[in-house]
Amino acid sequence: MFREPEVILFSADVERAAAFYRRLGFREVFRVPPAGTPIHVDLELDGYRIGFASIGSARHDHGLDPVVGGQRATVTLWTDDVAAEYERLVSDGVNGLRTPGEWLGRLLVAWIQDPDGHPIQLVQDLDPA
Repeated sequence: MFREPEVILFSADVERAAAFYRRLGFREVFRVPPAGTPIHVDLELDGYRIGFASIGSARHDHGLDPVVGGQRATVTLWTDDVAAEYERLVSDGVNGLRTPGEWLGRLLVAWIQDPDGHPIQLVQDLDPA
């Protein structure tokens, strides 16, 4: 089953987006890379997590083609078995965008698409603490 839904917005400037949300009271809980220009930042407020991913990283690392103007978003669903969930969903007729692949040496990521064409990221922690 899935848990911990998170919305990730594609951003032309991840640091600027993160700074804006920090000003609103969010606290930073994840950043890649830890120093320098980030390609991904997650922030949290009252248990709600929102992330910002660079458009370049979405294209290069995940093979997506995000919209660079207007609304840019994906839904992220965490699971204990990305491969099984991806296969189950694709078998049920869901459009698969990208089969499971390792990212950052610690996550397994796959991509599907909702009926409106929004990408959905399925993520598994390969090294749960």
